Amino acid sequence: MTLTETERALVAEARRIIGLRFREGWHHIGCALRTRSGAVFSAVHLEATVGRVAVCAEAVAIGMAVAAGDTAIETIVAVNCWGEVVPPCGMCRELISDYAPEARVIVPEPDGEAVVAIGELLPLKYQRKQRAPDR
Repeated sequence: MTLTETERALVAEARRIIGLRFREGWHHIGCALRTRSGAVFSAVHLEATVGRVAVCAEAVAIGMAVAAGDTAIETIVAVNCWGEVVPPCGMCRELISDYAPEARVIVPEPDGEAVVAIGELLPLKYQRKQRAPDR
């Protein structure tokens, strides 16, 4: 599937941020997301000496959007330090789905990149009940 110009620009932004901020052992994934308002947020993965403290680039970018009050994610993409599009990890799939269940994700495919709905990457997602259980 061929990406639109807007989607290619988002991939380019993810590549730009990891190109600027790559640091061996600290930042190896870049992410860019576009909200429905047209705002773009880009971030890098945060690593720590203790691996359990690592924070994915997608989570950082989503946090930036939340801080700006703009969580209606339209499209999101992550790339590795070589600029290759990578799929979001399981935790990021949950996070993207929780904040933007209609979000689209740019993912790698054998013939290039494709855009899929977050629901395709997270089938049968757990949903929290919005009311207290009857007892």
